[in-house]
Amino acid sequence: MGYIEILLELPTDYTEGQLREKIEEELKIKEFLYQIKRKSLDARRKTRIHWQILVSVSSKEIKGEAPAVFPPLNIPYRKRTKKVLVVGSGPAGFFSAFALQKAGFSTTLIERGSDVKKRAEGIREFERTGLFNSVSNYAFGEGGAGTFSDGKLTSRSKHISQEREFIISSYIDAGAPEEIRYMAHPHLGSDNLEKLVEKLREKFLNIGGKVFFETLLEDLKIENGRVSEAVTTSGIFAADEFIIAPGHSAYETYRMLIKRGVGFCTKNFAIGCRIEHPQEIINRAQWGQKSLPGVKAAEYRLTSRGGGSLPVYTFCMCPGGRVISAAAYKNTNIVNGASLYSRDGKFANAACVAGVNLDRLNGRPTSPLEALEWLGSLEESFYKYSDGFKSPFCGIRNFINKKESSGIVETSYPLGLKPAALWELLPVEVSKAIRQGLKDFSRKIKGFEAGIIMGLESKSSSPIQALREENRLSPGFKNLYIAGEGSGRAGGIISSAADGIRAAMAIIESD
Repeated sequence: MGYIEILLELPTDYTEGQLREKIEEELKIKEFLYQIKRKSLDARRKTRIHWQILVSVSSKEIKGEAPAVFPPLNIPYRKRTKKVLVVGSGPAGFFSAFALQKAGFSTTLIERGSDVKKRAEGIREFERTGLFNSVSNYAFGEGGAGTFSDGKLTSRSKHISQEREFIISSYIDAGAPEEIRYMAHPHLGSDNLEKLVEKLREKFLNIGGKVFFETLLEDLKIENGRVSEAVTTSGIFAADEFIIAPGHSAYETYRMLIKRGVGFCTKNFAIGCRIEHPQEIINRAQWGQKSLPGVKAAEYRLTSRGGGSLPVYTFCMCPGGRVISAAAYKNTNIVNGASLYSRDGKFANAACVAGVNLDRLNGRPTSPLEALEWLGSLEESFYKYSDGFKSPFCGIRNFINKKESSGIVETSYPLGLKPAALWELLPVEVSKAIRQGLKDFSRKIKGFEAGIIMGLESKSSSPIQALREENRLSPGFKNLYIAGEGSGRAGGIISSAADGIRAAMAIIESD
């Protein structure tokens, strides 16, 4: 069998038959097997929008050898006596626990929030009543914050090919669509993720893993540089190795770790707001038409120098999605975005954030604890302004012109909006940079200034970063690993899960 890879251009609503015909036409062959390797939308010319599809073709009628296959992640199994406790069931926590259990360890996974079904019920009740639930919310619970925010699988992290393949294969084995292997911007959708995290949990349990929900880590018992026990709301858990993957919102866990001597430093991060438009505006701006056969909804990724002050960019764009409350605590008001797999909602939304360095912003060195206090206070200030979970908002045009909005506007946000001089609720430099960014974005996307901007977006990444040795251990500890977004070294599903897997592999390889 010969092998070749070819790049094809096909209409947005192509059929499998048309794809096969295109391969036949390009290679002048009849008998072949093919596999899609990469698929991306080329919308540079609105009069000729099409899919670019890279396919590998195998046939007796062609010459050429297949490239060497990248070896899969090797998780060596053997019966082991060590116990491992993993804290946090987000991508980093779950995949580290999954890998460890596959390797033969006795692995226990604890999660402060509820299981995904109970979590979904709690979220629906919160959006109906506005009464915050500390164990069933968008920040905490099975699957982590990403379970209810679109499920994007893109990652800028390099050198994680083996881990990425393991993660993607695990999702597909649990029922995810095969297309996540090859789409340029793959996503699972919050509706699919609810089912997928439950299926993955079942697989973990079936190979001997243990899971405890609504179990908050309160303290660590440490003896001679070794963690011996974890003190939780469900009792004490003893283990030989500990991985803590708290996510980006567990401030009291950060504070406890710092108190117990776990090293952290501050790092650059981003804050801002969330912007929302009718999806049709974005479709017409990007495609030149209301809809495009074969494509769910138009996307955008925008950057600005923020007038030379702070860099501004859009992040976590949710086509056909909705804005949600990402509050981790009852006295904070934070927004995020989500979308279903179909991405067929009326609105599009995205974070619009400015990159910040707290040392520069505050004019002095800022400690990790001070960084947490600074960000927590900002999140609380938005809650105080609204006296609850209504999101402060104004029109994008009004934000640019420092003119407060009034009246009722349409939005996907379920808890209501409150008119605000939103630029005054943000730090001065951040507000200034975002204003310039919005001006730039309005020149790039027709109709952009007609949207609204709302709330505080503060969870694009953690403001602090865990220190690590080369073997991934926390400095000064012999058996403690901090992983995922909570480590300040990952962001998003793929990079967080990969970070968790690497923590697990460090334990596996040292045993």
